[in-house]
Amino acid sequence: MRKGTARDGKRSSSAASASEGQESSDAGQVATARKADDRRGSGARRTSGEPLRASWRPAPSGERDRGQRNRGRLARFARTYGWRVYALPILTVITVLVAVDTASTGDDTPGGQQAATPASGEQSPGPQATEKRGAPVNLNIPTAKLPAGQDFTPAGKGSWHVVPGDGKKVGKGGEEFTYTVEVEDGLDPTSFGGEATFARMVDETLADKRSWIGGGQVSLRRVGPDHPDPSFRVSLTSLETSKRPDVCGFSIPYPTSCWNSSSKRVVINLGRWVRGAKAFASDMITYRQYAINHEVGHALGNNHVGCGNDGDFAPVMMQQTFGVANNYVAKLNTVDPSNRDAVPRDGKTCKPNAWPVLDSRPAN
Repeated sequence: MRKGTARDGKRSSSAASASEGQESSDAGQVATARKADDRRGSGARRTSGEPLRASWRPAPSGERDRGQRNRGRLARFARTYGWRVYALPILTVITVLVAVDTASTGDDTPGGQQAATPASGEQSPGPQATEKRGAPVNLNIPTAKLPAGQDFTPAGKGSWHVVPGDGKKVGKGGEEFTYTVEVEDGLDPTSFGGEATFARMVDETLADKRSWIGGGQVSLRRVGPDHPDPSFRVSLTSLETSKRPDVCGFSIPYPTSCWNSSSKRVVINLGRWVRGAKAFASDMITYRQYAINHEVGHALGNNHVGCGNDGDFAPVMMQQTFGVANNYVAKLNTVDPSNRDAVPRDGKTCKPNAWPVLDSRPAN
């Protein structure tokens, strides 16, 4: 019994010693591995005596969860849109390239339109139509002849009708004058734009502050056909009717407008309305405004005058239909007893003007 116990004790002692030795060896290896890891973590190189070890440092659980969620979203996106997932980046790149190419090759023409250029090796044929500018008007030569231009009705029926319409009073001063707008029967309206257009031009001209109301001495109001006795009648009249002795007469052999006091008719010559006057060149608007203001000026009691200051705007009561040079207009007036002394032969020449009330004068 004792021998067995001794042997058992020896075996137990040997096992304990072996176990302690193994634990000591393992502890030493762990310590050595930690030292090696510490050296590598701080940037030191592995020595030749150290075993190769894989560093396994698992990501925190939160990062793993986010990565799995992201991969899950991508997978669902790919399953939903299929091939479009791969086409989208390609289309984006193509769009960017096209935009860059357009910006680099575009030009500065208005509205983004490219200027037309001939094909390589070809010459541009040039414009199909070009401007034709007339020579400046010499105001010191005869200018009374009717300019060439659009056709018009040479002779109407010699009677007039009132263009429907009336208006508010314009101007704040003095006596109120009423007027109608009339057109001779038998005129082709296409040559002058129609009755409404003529009436509007008359109304707008007389309502302008540069017209007779601008001086604060009179006011004007258009009336309709039912008004019993207008102060004057602004009447568009054919060339042949204007020549009649009871209308304008023809003492000066050039077509003109006039004021007939016996009939209270402001006669606007259709030929002049359509073609104008040489002194005004191609400025038809200004000439028509002048014709209205000049003849209405007679209805308001004004007579003809000449150019007052050389190079100044002509007075609206100058006979600008014939010209704006005193010497030339005075020569024409020698055959008209009523105007023989209206314009002096003093060599002065003015500039065409449509208005009786002006705020400024031309610069010298």
